[in-house]
Amino acid sequence: MAGICASAAPISTKNTNLEDIRRSITYHPSIWGDHFLAYTSNVTEITAAEKEQLEKLKEKIKNLLAQTSDDSTLKIELIDGIQRLGVAYHFEKEIDKSLRKIHDNHQIQSSKDDNNVRVVALHFRLLRQQGYRVSCDAFEKFINDEGNFMESLITDVEGMLSLYEASNYGVNGEEILDKALDFCSSHLESLLPQMTPSLSRRVRGALEMPISKTLIRLGATKFMPIYQEDELHNEDLLSFAKLDFNIVQKIHQNELNNITRWWKDLDVTNKLSFARDRVVECYFWILGVYFEPHYNIARKMLTKVIAMASILDDIYDVHGTLEELQHFTVAIQSWDISVVDELPPYMRICYEALLGVYAEMEAEMTRQGKSYRIQYAKQEMIKLVTAYMEEAKWCYSKYIPTMEEYMKLGLISGAYMMLATTSLVGMEDVAITKRDFDWITNEPPILQAASIICRLKDDMVGHGVEQKITSVDCYMNENGCSKMEALSELLKRVEKAWKDLNEECLEPRAASMPILVRVVNLARVINLLYVGEDSYGNSSTKTKELIKSVLVDPIN
Repeated sequence: MAGICASAAPISTKNTNLEDIRRSITYHPSIWGDHFLAYTSNVTEITAAEKEQLEKLKEKIKNLLAQTSDDSTLKIELIDGIQRLGVAYHFEKEIDKSLRKIHDNHQIQSSKDDNNVRVVALHFRLLRQQGYRVSCDAFEKFINDEGNFMESLITDVEGMLSLYEASNYGVNGEEILDKALDFCSSHLESLLPQMTPSLSRRVRGALEMPISKTLIRLGATKFMPIYQEDELHNEDLLSFAKLDFNIVQKIHQNELNNITRWWKDLDVTNKLSFARDRVVECYFWILGVYFEPHYNIARKMLTKVIAMASILDDIYDVHGTLEELQHFTVAIQSWDISVVDELPPYMRICYEALLGVYAEMEAEMTRQGKSYRIQYAKQEMIKLVTAYMEEAKWCYSKYIPTMEEYMKLGLISGAYMMLATTSLVGMEDVAITKRDFDWITNEPPILQAASIICRLKDDMVGHGVEQKITSVDCYMNENGCSKMEALSELLKRVEKAWKDLNEECLEPRAASMPILVRVVNLARVINLLYVGEDSYGNSSTKTKELIKSVLVDPIN
């Protein structure tokens, strides 16, 4: 599974015994152990005083939104602050109403800020984020006679930073935004040594991870100190964001306590010692897909599913023999508990746990009158393990596929198609229909784009580390080129896929925004965890700190 992909299966089984066939790969043990078992309901209790204070502050922010004129720069700055502080989910209707009004007036609006690149770019970014197909022609006024961005912009760091963030919402064919991205990236980079420490931190953070690719909870932890330093910040909004963050963190800790207990009962550490013990990392992954409290059922379901997919991936890529894998694949395709006795003991444990997770999901969906959703989820899991099996055959036969062959299978084995479909199963509050499930299981463009990002990001960091065929090998073999040339080409494909994602979120849309956002968020998680190294397999450094900031450390 790209994203949670392990090292490859052995190549040949001729003249070897089982223990020679099985790979011996040592992953570091869980760095969290029993840590989250300490977060019992007593520890994570949200007091009546906290709830009351949150509601009071929420009303103040609602009033502030209502009282701030939609045609003022203050309004877009307020909306931007609310979104970046991670509390926009409380004010979706108010924000949508304001941005719709701003959009409708956008073409005829003329204000004193029309030539302020920071404000123009902020307008553009907020409208694109909301899914409005606003034109990038607004940036033509900042282009000189030679067709380049004006030199005067170089001295306006805040303006360039805003333009940089906006340009990350570009779609294919928007040359002016490509030009803006290059212009702002290079000049902001070169100006870093001359900036104040505070501004330098902001710019460096944006260059590493623009807003368009940032997970909301992580973005909030980074933006709060920046917002607090701003002398124009709103104290009520800051207090609300901090309190909301800490309350939601307690909800997440309580959920993770329950999931950790489920994982401990499976006893993966002892019974499936070849597999990565990463349930906390899996929960963090799914927290990136949806953190909002009202998605708690969906979040718990999807965490268990991705944790099971991680074990399955290790069985197919590391531990299973070809013969065992063939039996295992048939068993999963049959989805019948009665065949469990035909499997080796380690596979039995995984098979029973897998069917148990889906039975639990089915019981919940039946209770809600939505049991039809489970069939889609099961079919996607079967599609995933069937792809795992095909890749295992490639490994055993030493076959290097063409790029086209590889990507056709790799987009499925990356598991994002399965995860995206399954992410919709437990979503209660939005009108998700059977038509939406039919749409997403037909691999629409937005899901293909996220799957490309997932597969290629994983392959680029995994090549030379994982002993398996990757897109890097396929491209080098097919084109007779170097690794550097292959990586350069794959990076271009990733960049194009981000533009495809942006395009699919603009009106008219193939599905509702709550559905599309799940897919975009999956792409954001892989983009975070697969920069420079596999931070899922090796979660003891960067990922540990990311998890601490979101799930352990409260905001003071």
